Amino acid sequence: MVAATADGTVVDGARWVPCVNRAWQCNWMVAEDDERAFCFSCRLTRRRPPADDTLALERLAETAAAKRRLLFQLTRLSLPIEPWDEVDGGLGFDLLSSLSEGKPIITGHANGIITIDLVESLDAQREALRVQLDEPYRTMLGHFRHEVGHYYEWVLVEQGPWIEECRALFGDERASYADALARHYKLGAPDNWAESFISEYATMHPWEDFAECFAHYLHITDTLDTIAISGMVLHADRVEGAIPHDITPRRSYADATIEEVLEDWRWVSLLLNRANHAMGKGDLYPFTIASPVKRKLGFVHRVVRSAGADGTSEQLS
Repeated sequence: MVAATADGTVVDGARWVPCVNRAWQCNWMVAEDDERAFCFSCRLTRRRPPADDTLALERLAETAAAKRRLLFQLTRLSLPIEPWDEVDGGLGFDLLSSLSEGKPIITGHANGIITIDLVESLDAQREALRVQLDEPYRTMLGHFRHEVGHYYEWVLVEQGPWIEECRALFGDERASYADALARHYKLGAPDNWAESFISEYATMHPWEDFAECFAHYLHITDTLDTIAISGMVLHADRVEGAIPHDITPRRSYADATIEEVLEDWRWVSLLLNRANHAMGKGDLYPFTIASPVKRKLGFVHRVVRSAGADGTSEQLS
């Protein structure tokens, strides 16, 4: 993090200037000699509301903050980010408002493009849908992480060496999505869904199961990273209640097993839940990780580590 000034900031000998979208709360910068004037995050936005729709643009400003957090984490994990305007099927974002368009905007992923309905940045709208769909957790960042999970399954799994193992764990993604969608909204999730899935929505189709697990992996690793940066350590001899040893969250779990990731996360999430209870709120982390889900998260962990080992991620510049 550096202080941005109007006339530019020098970082490692190069001068950087604020993104042209600074007025819309973008706090990233762009190289002074870059004629595009937009930062890396803003360049990935393919479509946005019209310039005269100031209400939608206010929602865009809030939503773009979640997008920047997503991109920062993807880069920290060394996942490949190939822009939509440079590579066919590259990553891009259509950030649109169903109110502006006058028709429903369907949040989803197709051929590298992630579409987000900005209306969901309204707390009342998002909370109403969360209750209607009986979801324990629903945020804009969660939407981004879920949809980018679809993107990376398409790029890294379906077009890579992981597809057969993925089908063995999550099911055959070639099954009719339309039929699965209709069945899910007619019958709902099976009664015993929590024994094998991270969420009810994950039961709908193998694509959704992978995307939900990918998003969950990002939730866990980003929270552990944030706590590691803060320097917080759980000391076994100082924590009320039995923990087996000191818990020291890491800045990177690239060399860790999924068991090590989830061991740290188990105790950290319990602390966060207790902190939420102290504020009179429900669990911050309202999920249970069953053994089949652990295996799925382990698969995601190995896919992410393998992609990072290729050194194919692009810098945020």
